Amino acid sequence: MKVILKQDVKGTGKKGDILEVSDGYAQNFLLKKGLANPATVGSVNELKQKKDAAAFHKAEEAKACRELANNLKDKTVSVQIKSGENGKVFGSITSQNIATALAEMGFAVDKKKIVLDTPIKTLGVHVVEIRLMEGVSTKINVEVSAL
Repeated sequence: MKVILKQDVKGTGKKGDILEVSDGYAQNFLLKKGLANPATVGSVNELKQKKDAAAFHKAEEAKACRELANNLKDKTVSVQIKSGENGKVFGSITSQNIATALAEMGFAVDKKKIVLDTPIKTLGVHVVEIRLMEGVSTKINVEVSAL
């Protein structure tokens, strides 16, 4: 019997898979527990359309991320922080500060996409990586200056 899995089933398959399973396993376990639906022509076509739509949206998102990465490449973002004499900084620059500065420049970048090994605690120019999605990243310059 052919079934379409509604969710991941250990040892059987992942959500959205179309599988040929024994009639007893399908009737007594998969269908009874609501883990699968029978694979009719209509449901198979519907699943194919959903997969095509998801692939299209993922491709559009990747295209938008690559475009944003090209626009951000080698840009310089200025961030100000309180500092004392001798350039000693009070506090640090975090990914949130950088995301806010990028938003003021007109770039919508989530703070979770900004990669900082440690918060920036010195004045000057620092190179920071932004990973927009898997395989799409860019580097920007963050200029930290005193207030």
